[in-house]
Order: sequence, then C-alpha cells, then structure tokens
Amino acid sequence: MSEGVDTVGLDTPPRLAVDRLLDDPKTRIVVCCGAGGVGKTTTAAALGVRAAERGRKAVVLTIDPARRLAQSMGIDSLDNTPRKVAAVGAGDGELHAMMLDMKRTFDEIVEAHADGERAQAILANPFYQSLSAGFAGTQEYMAMEKLGQLRARDDWDLIIVDTPPSRSALDFLDAPKRLGSFLDGKFIRVLMAPAKVGGRAGMKFLNVGMSMMTGTLSKLMGASLLKDVQTFVAAMDTMFGGFRTRADATFRLLQAPGTAFLVVAAPEPDALREAAYFVERLAAESMPLAGLVLNRVHGSGADQLSAERALAAAENLEEGGIVDQESGKAGLRDAADDGSPDVDEITAGLLRLHAERMQVIAREQRTRDRFTSLHPEVAVAEVAALPGDVHDLAGLRAIGERLSAGVPAGA
Repeated sequence: MSEGVDTVGLDTPPRLAVDRLLDDPKTRIVVCCGAGGVGKTTTAAALGVRAAERGRKAVVLTIDPARRLAQSMGIDSLDNTPRKVAAVGAGDGELHAMMLDMKRTFDEIVEAHADGERAQAILANPFYQSLSAGFAGTQEYMAMEKLGQLRARDDWDLIIVDTPPSRSALDFLDAPKRLGSFLDGKFIRVLMAPAKVGGRAGMKFLNVGMSMMTGTLSKLMGASLLKDVQTFVAAMDTMFGGFRTRADATFRLLQAPGTAFLVVAAPEPDALREAAYFVERLAAESMPLAGLVLNRVHGSGADQLSAERALAAAENLEEGGIVDQESGKAGLRDAADDGSPDVDEITAGLLRLHAERMQVIAREQRTRDRFTSLHPEVAVAEVAALPGDVHDLAGLRAIGERLSAGVPAGA
C-alpha cells in the first residue's frame, strides 16, 4: 500500500489520506492538475493553508487569471515573487503564495543567462516580446521553469503547483517539451546557420542556399518578422541549448519520488474522462500519482428517502390522495385561503427538490463508478459542494477539512 492511501471495501476506491500526504516530509512537490473549471486553484490554495497550519513551510504557485487566490488569502495582489500570507501557520509552518508572470519569468531567464547588452537586445526584440507574451506552450513551460527555480532555492519544504488552465490537462506535460524542442530545433538552427559559417564559405552558403529559403520564409512570415526572428536567434544563440536542458531537468523532477500529482475533477463525465486520460498519461511517464480529488460532490442527510419515493409522495400530496382533510388540517387550510401556498404544496415542493437532489447524487455516483471501474487503484478524496464560492481563509480552511475527511457531507 502506498503512502497517503487508506484502503476500504472492495466496492469502493481507496480513500486518499490528504493529511498523511501533506505531513510526510518526503513530499516536496504537490502538482494539482486536471481540466479547466474543476477547482484546481481552490484545491491548491486549501492544501497550502492546511499544510502550513500542520507545520510545513509551503509556497503555492498559481496560474489563475481570475486572481481569486490573492483575495481569499487576504493579499491585495499576487505577482511573480512569493508573498507571505499572514495569519496562516502553526509551529514552524508558514505559507507563501505567488502568481506566475509568464513574461517576467522568461525575462528573468534571459537576464540570468545573457550579458547586459545582449539581454537588452533580446528583451527589446519584437519577436521575443511576442514569444514571451503568448506563444503556444510558453505558459506551461514557464510554470515548470518557475517550479525549478523555487525548488532550487530550498526556502520551502513543500511547493504546491496549480497548473495552467489549458485546453487539455495533458498540455501541462507536453508544452514544455514542445517549446524546448522549438527553441532548440531544426528551424532555429537553420536560421542560425549563416552566422555560424565564416568567411567566403559563409557568404557563399548565404547567397546560394539561404537566399532561396529566406525568400520563401519572407513570403510566409513577412520580411519584417523574418528579420526580427533572425535578430532574435542571433542574440539567443548561446541560450538555446539551456531551454531543453532545463525542460528535461524539470521533467525528471516531476518523476522524482518527492513529487505527488493530484488529479482534480468534478463529478461530471467530461471532467472525469479528462482525469482518466491524465491518470493513464502519468503512469506512462512514470510520474507519481497520489490520487484523485473529486470536487463539488453532492450529498444528502436524508438519502434513505429515494427520488422515486419522494416523487410519489409529492404526487399524492398534490392529488390529495393521502392527505388527512379532517379537523387537524382545517385550520391550516383556512389560513391559506389568502392565496399563499398551503402546507401540502410546500411539502410537495420540498419533496420534489429532494428528488432532484437524489437524482444528481445518483448521476454523480454512476459517473464516479465508471472512473473507478477503469482505475480501481486510484485513491479518491470526495469534497462536498459548498453553498457559495470560496472568498476567504475560512472558506479555504473548510475546503481543507473536507479534503482531509475525503468524503462528502451526508455520505
């Protein structure tokens, strides 16, 4: 049995022991991943708060464009620098939080690996500015770059990563390699070739071979963009190999025993289908999966009353089939003569609401069971749905308690 897992009956998945995972000093990195809109940011923040209040020195790295994390932690704003969260922590525990600034992280790489004059030339280059601000895969690459930087500083004993809101959760694993391959790939090398070949040989190569390619690229990219790219490539020449090297190093860090992946999902078919893909991909990449966090799970304190029985009772009330119409009800009915709903109507409405709730619970259970049938070995923590959005530390603590319990309210 792996760490952070409690076994239960054969018909249910093992329960994810979140507190055991957070308390284990060998756990150095927790990566929250999954489809967009399933609560990754809230989960990451709640884990950070809970870890700090259990004595860990934790930092949460989020890539949340809505900036809800800062507000819930009582911080005016988050940026590329970790900021301490006041009023969180116990013993030696403390919590820092930061929001990835994709462009600033790219700028820091340039400034760290190029001399002052060359760095300024790169930072001012129009192609670099487009690449660093929005090139496909840049955000995921920079998230991993920042993770590597945080791990190298060794200021925290636990790093919790909220992965980017990608179209697909798998982009988080694929994009760093894609960008690293692009920056160290054949296209870039071809553009660099003229600068690397000296003397007449270089001029001959440029005038014969490159003139044809440059003419074609000018048509595809535009002469101005091609010039910007070639200027960028010349300035970045000494740095290209480092991108792939760092991407590979961070990828190995994700495979290390001290890393734990938490796949976050909602009890909905699309989200759990994406979760299943991610579980399979993590296994294929030999990355350590801790378990599944199933958010916004509905429960009921009256689940002994089925949807079918509730609907039948509501229909009987509405039709007067089982209602005592004698003196015991007369006073109530007389009081309802002003047009307001009577007791039977209110009761029937509540029964129908309960039936709808039980149908939602049954649908969520079937969806979860399909996932469990495919991956019975994956530990699961079910987090009860809250009545409203999380907007403060109290809400994050409530989520942390539900994560620790691992089962929804009323279950």
